[in-house]
Amino acid sequence: MQPVDDPSDLRSAPLPPVGADDHVRGDATWPLLLVYADFTCPRCALAHERLHGAKLRIVFRHFAIAAKHPRAVPLACAVEAAAAQGRFWELHDALFEDPAHTDDPHLWEHAKALGLDLDRFELDRRSDALRDLVRAQTRGGMRAGVAVTPTLVLEDGTISPGPPEPSLIQRLTK
Repeated sequence: MQPVDDPSDLRSAPLPPVGADDHVRGDATWPLLLVYADFTCPRCALAHERLHGAKLRIVFRHFAIAAKHPRAVPLACAVEAAAAQGRFWELHDALFEDPAHTDDPHLWEHAKALGLDLDRFELDRRSDALRDLVRAQTRGGMRAGVAVTPTLVLEDGTISPGPPEPSLIQRLTK
């Protein structure tokens, strides 16, 4: 962890604890890794690729900055709308594995392929409640020192910006 007087430490609040709004995947006995990411970020897609199959319990949080990536918030809301129908990880994976196809026609195709109720999906993804959830996760990340996507937060609280190097994944999974 960074020393408190480190000028590069951007934290103004502790990391929000893992809670009911978080999406968690992996065995409960595996090491915990919190990932702040954005579905429009190529470095996040690389992180997803590198973490795929690692024996880690991954907690995903949105870090969607609309000013930087106009599609970031709409895509985060779409994934949360899929979550409302029990399909968060499936849409999460589809967007990271096919980053060139995240505009609305392709998003609808993903939703159809997942068997989502499309009317409910459309209403949910445009709801204030999901937009507020995405904003709250992004703000919580900012307050905890997240500045770039992806940012990984290790179980001991260490913040690791950028896609994980294979050596980090190997160290975490030993």
